[in-house]
Amino acid sequence: MSRLFTCPAMNLHQFRFAQEAMRRNLNLTEVAKALHTSQPGVSKAIIELEEELGIEIFARHGKRLKRITEPGQHVLRSIDVILREVGNLKRIGEQFSAQDSGTLSIATTHTQARYVLPVPVAKLREAYPKVNVSLHQGAPGQVAQMVLDEVAEIGIATESLSDYPDLVTLPCYEWEHVLVIPKSHPLASKVRITLEDLAAEPIITYHPSFTGRTRIDKAFAAKQLTPRIALEAIDSDVIKTYVRLGLGVGIVAEMAVREKLDDDLVVRPGAQLFGKNVARVAFKRSAYLRNFVYDFAALLSDRLDRNLILKALEGHANDYDM
Repeated sequence: MSRLFTCPAMNLHQFRFAQEAMRRNLNLTEVAKALHTSQPGVSKAIIELEEELGIEIFARHGKRLKRITEPGQHVLRSIDVILREVGNLKRIGEQFSAQDSGTLSIATTHTQARYVLPVPVAKLREAYPKVNVSLHQGAPGQVAQMVLDEVAEIGIATESLSDYPDLVTLPCYEWEHVLVIPKSHPLASKVRITLEDLAAEPIITYHPSFTGRTRIDKAFAAKQLTPRIALEAIDSDVIKTYVRLGLGVGIVAEMAVREKLDDDLVVRPGAQLFGKNVARVAFKRSAYLRNFVYDFAALLSDRLDRNLILKALEGHANDYDM
């Protein structure tokens, strides 16, 4: 009797179990939780897939998965392509069955979600009242991973996005850091503040890897200065709160400062100290994007038109830098 009749045919559930096992560092308990099933069910599905293929995808020690085999690496790459195309097929169906409805999932950092996205999201909802928006917030690395894992269709952040070869990233807009200082602080009366001035003060700014912190660290290092970071946070409002309490000089993103709300603070430009930052948008390479995703990107920046994004996804555009 042929193998076709002794082992179930391959199916998408088996592919998803094998892919999730790789994503969860071979921890089948975590795989079962993520996919809302039982651990024995996961094990059985993976074994059936291996029997169907005639190879071991995972090397085992008892019932535990220990590592991915060499043929398993090839299989998992193919599974990734297959499941990505299945996702594209679903989105194509959604696109043509309901072109003006659905959910736009956005992965982004707190600063982008709080200060940059409200107006574009409101305009999108006005243009597409049947489209719901799901915001997923995290560190830049988490933003990239959510796009890669197709939790989100679009990612927006300043740090890290361009480090992932399976993401297509495009520059969205430039921004700079600003200094926020209590009016009673000695530096408040100084128009041109230097890095040496800042190095002598306690500093309150973003957590490493958030909101252009890399540029801040590099600027001090280039001058062989060691800043005294008194407090780190991911939320600009938290930073400003502690500045108001007199804990130090704040360094925040310019879009986090509101003239009327922050008129109790002195604001000084920081571009001459830390340079310009570029916020980028990211899409998964070869992803199928629905119409309202393109329209939302255009709301973020005039330069992000549909043709540019399509060329980038197809790998035809040459230079995306601002």
